[in-house]
Amino acid sequence: MSGSNGGPPVVVTGLPRSGTSWVGKMLEAGGDLVYINEPLNPEHPPGHSPGVLRARVDHGYQYITEQNEREYLRPFQEMFRLRYHVVAELRQNRSPYDLARMVKYASSFLVGRLRRRRPVLDDPFALLAAEWLARRLDCQVIILVRHPAAILSSWRRLGWTTDLSELLGQPLLMRDWLEPARRELEAMAVAPDDLAGRVSLLWRALYSIATEFQRRTPGIQVVRYEDLALRPLPEFRRLYEWLGLRLGDEVERAIVRATSGGRVGKGHSWSLTRRGLSKTAFRPLDSTARAGSWRRSLSAEEIARVTSLAGEVARRWYPAGELEQPAAERH
Repeated sequence: MSGSNGGPPVVVTGLPRSGTSWVGKMLEAGGDLVYINEPLNPEHPPGHSPGVLRARVDHGYQYITEQNEREYLRPFQEMFRLRYHVVAELRQNRSPYDLARMVKYASSFLVGRLRRRRPVLDDPFALLAAEWLARRLDCQVIILVRHPAAILSSWRRLGWTTDLSELLGQPLLMRDWLEPARRELEAMAVAPDDLAGRVSLLWRALYSIATEFQRRTPGIQVVRYEDLALRPLPEFRRLYEWLGLRLGDEVERAIVRATSGGRVGKGHSWSLTRRGLSKTAFRPLDSTARAGSWRRSLSAEEIARVTSLAGEVARRWYPAGELEQPAAERH
């Protein structure tokens, strides 16, 4: 399908804290996209918003394929056409925050349709729907991969955890991809104090699938967060070109401001949930410094364990020394 102006929808996904909000906002800065935040998140907000996506979401990292697409296909088509469902939203969500969010989305969708803009979906929880989105809805999908130790460090700092039953509770996902890892997933699911083990296993499971998605599906690119953080202008130029977006001088200056710690306008607010609070989308970053900051917050033993548990999948994306030492420290 096509977005509102005839161009394909854009999807930015990857594990939470892999930089999806940052990348989504940098792509939106060009003025050709309408930003949509995490409709597949199983928490409200930002998920469970039928005005944005009229589909029931029961699992984090919902696996969507042609075998279970019946309840998702039309809602995604409507969302990518920037059709907001006011009545459906009011039936479910009526708090002051919900009403303000409804006005924001309804107006941005309307303006996006009138100006023939394309949607950009920023959703870490769409990672296991990436292939379906690319094949069935002709989306251009960017999957962000970030060093597993960096993910652990960020999640620990924010007090986040992960429930591996979100994967185990999806029979189609287990059948198609994760049955060989069932025992390992079940064992780690009952080890709530082992955050390093749980994050590493989640990282390996999801990125092993993402790697196969990229191999066999046109329209999917896997991009390393570290490459974007260390070389933002050339890497974002490449993404803009691949997506067919305009990258003018003003957008380049916005990317520089947003990756050098300079002053930048607020993009959108996040709310406090049981997973924690993130300000990445609108806080100015020194992206070069952040690329390897996890090394200062984790012990050598933790880094070695995380990289070992992440296994061959991690070595696919971080070869020859990059697992132990970030690129920012090798230059």
